[in-house]
Amino acid sequence: MHSAPTLATDTLDDWRAGGFGLYVHWPFCAAKCPYCDFNSHVTDRIDQRRWAAALSAEVARLAAETPDRHLGSIFFGGGTPSLMLPETVDAVIRAAQQGWGFANDIEISLEANPTSVERGRFRGFAEAGVNRLSMGVQALNDDDLRKLGRMHSVAEARAAFDVAREAFPRVSFDLIYARQGQDRAAWRAELRDALAMAVDHLSLYQLTIEPGTAFGARAAAGKLRDLPDEDLSADMYADTQEICEAAGLVGYEISNHARAGAESRHNLIYWRQGDWAAVGPGAHGRLTLSDGRFATEAHRAPEEWLTAVEATGTGELPRALLPRDEQATEYLLMAMRLSEGLDTVRFEHVSGTALSEDKLVSLEDMGMIRRHGGRIIATAEGRPVLNAILRELAV
Repeated sequence: MHSAPTLATDTLDDWRAGGFGLYVHWPFCAAKCPYCDFNSHVTDRIDQRRWAAALSAEVARLAAETPDRHLGSIFFGGGTPSLMLPETVDAVIRAAQQGWGFANDIEISLEANPTSVERGRFRGFAEAGVNRLSMGVQALNDDDLRKLGRMHSVAEARAAFDVAREAFPRVSFDLIYARQGQDRAAWRAELRDALAMAVDHLSLYQLTIEPGTAFGARAAAGKLRDLPDEDLSADMYADTQEICEAAGLVGYEISNHARAGAESRHNLIYWRQGDWAAVGPGAHGRLTLSDGRFATEAHRAPEEWLTAVEATGTGELPRALLPRDEQATEYLLMAMRLSEGLDTVRFEHVSGTALSEDKLVSLEDMGMIRRHGGRIIATAEGRPVLNAILRELAV
């Protein structure tokens, strides 16, 4: 892409095409999973009243900066948000409603693990206003759950799922595939088992080995064996699309499958490049204000963040103004993950320039993308190699 003006003052309403939400990061977990590179910390001493007050104060601060908006979604992520007390969740939701007001059909999601401690709080979360639960099941195989460092069994996950179905109108759960020793037949069987449980949404992720994780250290030392190779992983991805689509859960994003109308509205805000306020340690947000679109970020260490909020009135680090070309690149990277693809008119409005016609024609000729209704969409053949397509389009 070509260079563009630094301050996109003519794109200050662009976020409306993606919507507006709130992300709340709860940084604590009961244990650190070996594959996890999220900002999560293990501790057994949490003053939930202090945390509720600090999170609510951050919500109020950001709401004062963004008046005359209504929230379309709230997402409690982590970490393990189901370790929050329902009273903590309730306090944050009340602060958000007071600060912004809610859309009539607001989606309020909370990530949960299926241990008995967290399962006992489901009803309290629902009473606080949570209407969508996202459960970290990760595997329907006890041996693999142990390898993944999970603290629940398959039986506990199924029991938690049944409780969640009674408490929440919408329930999703995550699975990880391309695990150690997993073959194609085993994944196909496990996926069909998951679809028999699923309500209307599944998140299905290939296991990735990230630097700085326990799995990353094992892999670097040559001690993480029996991982599927690239070809087998690609076959598992293809199986995932085929089986989910046949069951009516279409892949609306690279790793997410839903029945029509059951897509995660909050995650769509990210992928459609809306605005989202973000509170909590390490939380990243995007806010469009009168002088441009900003990337926000908070202190990562929980105690540092908490102390900063209480002492200075904010847990945020200095904001970064996003130049127009960076906004365009973010939109490209996110929108192409979606089955609906990228809106070319919107891209040109944000970037000030068009994508290379020669590159688009080349990718079309190779069957990697298609163009339809003013959108650029990765094909079924292109989605498994999306990173290569993005590298081609982003230069």
